[in-house]
Amino acid sequence: MLLHRVRLFSLFGFEVLVDASWLLLAALIAWSLAAAVFPELAPNLDPVTYWSMAVTATIGLMVSIVFHEMSHSLVARHYGIEIRGITLFIFGGVAEMKGEPKSAHAEFFMALAGPVASLVLAAALFASFAAAKQMQVSAAFTGVLWYLGFLNGMLGLFNLVPAFPLDGGRMLRAALWGWRHDFAWATRIAAGSGNVFGILLIVLGVYSIVRGDFVGGMWRCLIGMFLRGAAGASYQQLLAQRVFEGVTVAHAMTPDPIAVPPNVSVAAFIEDYVYSHHHREFPVAQSGRLMGIVGTRQAIALDRSRWPSTPVAEVMVPCTADDIVEPGARALDALTRMTGSSRRRLYVVEDGRLVGILSSRDLMELLSLKLELSQERK
Repeated sequence: MLLHRVRLFSLFGFEVLVDASWLLLAALIAWSLAAAVFPELAPNLDPVTYWSMAVTATIGLMVSIVFHEMSHSLVARHYGIEIRGITLFIFGGVAEMKGEPKSAHAEFFMALAGPVASLVLAAALFASFAAAKQMQVSAAFTGVLWYLGFLNGMLGLFNLVPAFPLDGGRMLRAALWGWRHDFAWATRIAAGSGNVFGILLIVLGVYSIVRGDFVGGMWRCLIGMFLRGAAGASYQQLLAQRVFEGVTVAHAMTPDPIAVPPNVSVAAFIEDYVYSHHHREFPVAQSGRLMGIVGTRQAIALDRSRWPSTPVAEVMVPCTADDIVEPGARALDALTRMTGSSRRRLYVVEDGRLVGILSSRDLMELLSLKLELSQERK
């Protein structure tokens, strides 16, 4: 999901990014506020005022979500948990942790920080609303204050539901973890609660659609499906950590990969490598040393008439540190890198020499085989 992200700003050392899906959410919220919510909340205002209120409230929603996630991040930093950044996406926001909390105590208070922050912000907004009403401030201003107070209150309360990956679900996992001292068991129970709550939301969404509330019902269905998927993915990630324990990149890579010499023409590359081996991308190496990467994308960008006379060295893309992994690195770390960067493969290099290729497909097949042979069950 979080693939097309743009950096907005940095706050307290944390990067705040926005996913492209957030723009869709923002547009839908602004439209619904201007067309339905604010005309009912503050009647007899002109359309321009309603749209101004809607845009202001949408920006306020963004600030509220960042405030919620920043609270998680600051508490996580206090407990020594590294946060990659905060990303806004279609279902709200997420503070991306690097790894799992080191203790049940740390996870509980990190999860609690978000709902508490939202509820405190809601109380402040409602207090401001009451003061503005006393001062007879414009209906447009008080309407936005009331809406943001209500929204933050709902955000805080909804996140307290004990269903993983909601904050309440993380608090449930932390409590179970502290009780039984079994992180895997606690994760399985919390993920199960997230799955059940997701199904409940889907059922309620279908019921709402049947009753005529199509938009509200669709959102409940989508959120329910997201919660089910996120809960299941969390448990699968835990299984991957257990299964890949002690497995290195050298165990999972494809050794002695096919490499393209830099002096081969683009035409020969397409004919002798792409068509023959059915891959879209190949490493470029000379005397075993990795030089770069070349694929069909680079070939397409070049005028076809120049294919026979252009060597791949002229169109290849130089490798960066993000494309390379050492054979002794942990396979799980490599999988996490590929998942986080949307890369499908990493090039395994030892002392500057290309010794293998590690693909996400190979890792997932290895994970599936190990789970099957070890008789792991959800």
